[in-house]
Amino acid sequence: MSLTSVITRRTAPGRPLPDTAEPKKATFRHSLHAEWIKIRTMRSTLWVILGTLVIGVGLASLNGASAGDEYATMQAADQAVFDPLATSLKGYMLAQVTLALLGGLVVTAEYGSRTIVSTLTAVPHRGRVLAAKAVVLAVMAYGAGLATMVVGFAVGQSALESAGAPYATLSDPQALRAVFGGALYLTLAALLGFAVGTLIRSTTATVTTMFATMLIVPAFGPALPGPLADWTATYWPPSAGGQIVTAYRDPALLGPWPGLAVMAGCVAVLLVAAFLTFRRRDA
Repeated sequence: MSLTSVITRRTAPGRPLPDTAEPKKATFRHSLHAEWIKIRTMRSTLWVILGTLVIGVGLASLNGASAGDEYATMQAADQAVFDPLATSLKGYMLAQVTLALLGGLVVTAEYGSRTIVSTLTAVPHRGRVLAAKAVVLAVMAYGAGLATMVVGFAVGQSALESAGAPYATLSDPQALRAVFGGALYLTLAALLGFAVGTLIRSTTATVTTMFATMLIVPAFGPALPGPLADWTATYWPPSAGGQIVTAYRDPALLGPWPGLAVMAGCVAVLLVAAFLTFRRRDA
């Protein structure tokens, strides 16, 4: 058979050459896989997750030891409201910031390096890109948050038990709620940072916003005028969501699950705004 006849047969109608076949369109599964690789290989990801674990476990150990030593000298009224759960899980206050920063970096790092252009060229469906990022981030944040809560709980309760103070075990329903609910809260914190990072597109501005939102406002809220201070303590999303890791029920504040619902609602609103903005704004 001549070379000409071979070429004729391979280019006949209905028999396209393999290299001229249309490429398959990127599916959501492909986007998930790509985002998993990107997030997993970011240099900051490993350090943020390790930092979250160290902070959670370190503060649990320190708080458990110091609170346990102080328990015997407390007034009866203070002993009545002593909260072993909140004592051992206090590390969530800094862990929420580290995971929120990770959430912001998932987006802002691509804008900073301009690789977002390549991402959107490969997958023009912007909603799919952002959804894939959010799903991968949520899974990773929940895993890191759960590990932080479980190990922090174990270390903190062990320190309280050694000091002769009240302590809890995982067989306690409140403890299970605090540990698994705390992991959910940390996941919401990561998604909050993700939404803010998508809206702002600047790593520095996202870091500043997350510190102010999660640490500065709750810390200085009590110094605000009366009604505003009460509102901040009760309904400010990080303050309300943080009730999920407590055992003592303050009647002036929201319950654990209603408080977490406030945090989830805030994150949902910001995620919707982030999706709408991401779809319409130039890369």
